[in-house]
Amino acid sequence: MVFLIYVILSCVLLFDHNPYQHHVYMTSAGAVASSVYEKASTVSSYFNLRDINEDLQLRNASLEAEVIGLRNMVRTYTDSIYADTVTIIPELQPFKFTVAHVINNSISKPYNYITLDRGELDGIAQDMGVVDQNGVVGLVNLTGPHNARVLSLLNLNFMLSCRVKDTETFGSLTWDGDDYRYAVLEELPKHTVFEIGDTVVTTGYSGTFPENVPVGIIEGTSPNSNDNFYTLKVRLLTDFSQLSTVRVVDNTLLKEIRDVELRDLPHEDPDNIKK
Repeated sequence: MVFLIYVILSCVLLFDHNPYQHHVYMTSAGAVASSVYEKASTVSSYFNLRDINEDLQLRNASLEAEVIGLRNMVRTYTDSIYADTVTIIPELQPFKFTVAHVINNSISKPYNYITLDRGELDGIAQDMGVVDQNGVVGLVNLTGPHNARVLSLLNLNFMLSCRVKDTETFGSLTWDGDDYRYAVLEELPKHTVFEIGDTVVTTGYSGTFPENVPVGIIEGTSPNSNDNFYTLKVRLLTDFSQLSTVRVVDNTLLKEIRDVELRDLPHEDPDNIKK
């Protein structure tokens, strides 16, 4: 800026004897000075805005960290409240529940699996049932120290013993590999009385799941080649596309049940026992 003023004064002295040249030069010099001032103001504004933006980003990052911390606190409190609640229900006394969170899930394959953030160190073991707040999710089939893999209900290898609520007859619930929202209840005896809209629940056979855990709602019947049985279309209560928090079910009497069921049956295949 000092250099610019020096140039302007020199030129004024040089052209002082020529008013026209003086006028022209001063007009040009004024325009240059104005342009320089404008550019300087723009640069100054840029750095000011950059500083403001950096400050806002820092504040935003701080707020996001605070929100994440609060969410984790809420999740911890919610988990503890749920765990305390379910264990005091009398008919669930043989069962213990471990809260876990889904970290991987698939619903579009014929054989879908779910990964949990809890494992052997958290008390999770093979063949434990998995439920959410709505109904049955699947069955633990592999564990590591900190994680577990769950055989999803949306897996062609999954089979669950179920009945229509308030009836004694039961069938096998399976997934047909089509729509993640629906399953089929097969081999339900024809004398079973039910209506569209009735609830399908677990039987509790073999002890993997408690009795009467909701599974789905009857929406209709499907063609069946056997005239002695129904095949029902069941809309699942669990939304597998939105799985988040689940509960792993541990039946503390399951080992005793297995021992009794398999005693004196050396040729019995334990995999054929319905879950």
